[in-house]
Amino acid sequence: MMDWTDRHCRVFHRTLTRRTLLYTEMVTTGAILHGDRERHLGFSGAEHPVALQLGGSDAAALAECARIATDLGYDEINLNCGCPSDRVSSGSFGACLMGTPDVVARAVEAMRAATPLPVTVKHRIGIDDLDSYGHLRHFVETVAAAGGETFIVHARKAWLSGLSPKENREVPPLRYDVVQRLKADFPQLTLILNGGVPDLAAARRHLAWADGVMIGRAAYSDPYLLASADRDLFGESAEPVTRREAVEAYLPYVAGQLAAGQPLNRMMKHTLGLFAGQPGARHWKRTLSEQGHRPGAGLDVVRAALAGVPDEVLDARGPVIAVAQPG
Repeated sequence: MMDWTDRHCRVFHRTLTRRTLLYTEMVTTGAILHGDRERHLGFSGAEHPVALQLGGSDAAALAECARIATDLGYDEINLNCGCPSDRVSSGSFGACLMGTPDVVARAVEAMRAATPLPVTVKHRIGIDDLDSYGHLRHFVETVAAAGGETFIVHARKAWLSGLSPKENREVPPLRYDVVQRLKADFPQLTLILNGGVPDLAAARRHLAWADGVMIGRAAYSDPYLLASADRDLFGESAEPVTRREAVEAYLPYVAGQLAAGQPLNRMMKHTLGLFAGQPGARHWKRTLSEQGHRPGAGLDVVRAALAGVPDEVLDARGPVIAVAQPG
């Protein structure tokens, strides 16, 4: 999710879950090969396992980026064939690649030859008028023949003209049945469902037939849902961390970034939803939003934000407080 799941976001999310695979923002091959590589690819060892999501269509450039990512220690390389923004489509990558399955197949083949890491593809169920099941099946079949084994399928088609990226996440209807059919037709492939999954309970239901579930916006807007993932989805015995424990675990990283010159709000914006639906949520968000951007803002602002959240919320393990109160 561009401009959302940056390195600060991923470090914070890792305080909540050890097992969930985290993804970078989509990074273009041009940015990696010709831009500030540390800015685009640098990450903390605390983020593992973490996948690099690439945007591009040139097989040689994608292969070179896969080699670079391997050397940097990423755990997976993902090719984005699902982003519908005009900026992405004009660069001949993202969702428009669903119209050229041979191009995607060559890219996957080149990346697989360049890295021992898993190479995965994230895509839609269709684009514009190329929205028949036959076209989707041909896309997956073509890429699989080139060595693609894992497909993350956003269960909506994308309109590349006429709808904004936001509308493309909401207007085209979700078609989980199409992804189920795809899994039935390709049982040997790893099919991961994406799109509109609101919580872990819904993820667990989909896991009855899907090989995995990707949660994006829901996990960003209410990140504490991730705290139960290791126990509820991965079978870990440990209880979820509390919200207080997650913040305290994040603060050493925040302090290091502050010392390096990063503003407080750049790290803490990813935590604004931590108390979603809970007493104290309004105080937490208001304090961080109003004070976090000020020059010199530091950990004292975070402490002040925490002070307005009741202890029973801070120290609860799991989402046990169901009704929001004023605050």
